[in-house]
Amino acid sequence: MAVVAGTVLSAVRTVVLPRAAQSLITRTVFRNSARIFRLLAGEGRSYEWRDKVMALYAPITLVMLPGAWLALLALAYTAMFWAIGYGSVMSSFRAAGSSLLTLGVSALEGWSQSVLGFTAAALGLTMVALLITFLPSLYAAFSRREQQVTLLEVRAGSPPSAVEMLLRVHRIGWIDRLPQFWLQWEVWFADLEESHTSYPALAWFRSPRSDQSWVTAAGTVLDGAALCQSAVREAKSAAAALCLRAGYLALRRVAGFFGVTFDPNPQRGDQISITRAEFDEVLTQLREAGIELVDDLDTAWLDFAGWRVNYDTVLLALAELTIAPYAPWTSDRSAPDHLRPRLSRWGSVRFSPPTGGLSRPRRRSVRR
Repeated sequence: MAVVAGTVLSAVRTVVLPRAAQSLITRTVFRNSARIFRLLAGEGRSYEWRDKVMALYAPITLVMLPGAWLALLALAYTAMFWAIGYGSVMSSFRAAGSSLLTLGVSALEGWSQSVLGFTAAALGLTMVALLITFLPSLYAAFSRREQQVTLLEVRAGSPPSAVEMLLRVHRIGWIDRLPQFWLQWEVWFADLEESHTSYPALAWFRSPRSDQSWVTAAGTVLDGAALCQSAVREAKSAAAALCLRAGYLALRRVAGFFGVTFDPNPQRGDQISITRAEFDEVLTQLREAGIELVDDLDTAWLDFAGWRVNYDTVLLALAELTIAPYAPWTSDRSAPDHLRPRLSRWGSVRFSPPTGGLSRPRRRSVRR
């Protein structure tokens, strides 16, 4: 009975409960499945191969999940049928399976057998029904997420880049329309936080195109907003600041659900994975394109790092976790040595707390 109760609670937490909630059964299924798929993907294989393999991870694991629930219920009801004297273990297993799958191949006699049979049949149908009703909600959230990710290619290119986004907006004279863009992504981040903590499997649903990812899209938009707030004179706005806050809060809460540790109160001047040389290189591109920058570039760097430090750790962790495609300043680097990700629960990554100086960012070799 305890196993039955735990299995039902796992299904409710995974499918019904509209908030982030851990489930031992669900976590175990996803974690073990992740080990298999990551082994098949292989660290040394091309990105195209790894993307094809990992694209099947979330869908196949979701199909396996009700199977795991039914298997646990079958074992639990086998034990209960055997305990009330139904017969041998094999006979009890046949009775449990017949009841759960509503096959009716085993006869039930007496109140105790009938009660077990009826409750098993109800739970078996419920598990299947939960998955069927769960999938439309899951794919609706996936569709909302991917619509904005796809639209970002128009402004930020492929792979998406914050500097390319600003250059394209400047070329068409839409700098003054950026506040509306930031507000749209503020809503996107809010939806991302709600959907990816309520339905954590969404984090592993990959984009229809192999060169797109919700993680790299989020990083591109946040870096673009941070550049506007710190260095681009004519692009500073309250909307960009709100988008940045909504973005790093969403990424933190998604990453926190998967066991990524981070400093919840970073300070201006703390180290990040972006170097000053990379920042100056981007500013040079913007200046050559005719974009007016602020006068004090030292302060601009501190301001940019002050924004980036809020999401730097979790962004790189999520890129590592989801095996995101190449994108500048997001999946083109690993965390510094003292923040190297480690595989943890739910197939997630866990960071050690900061202990020292910043290592040079490692460039991930990606074959496209």
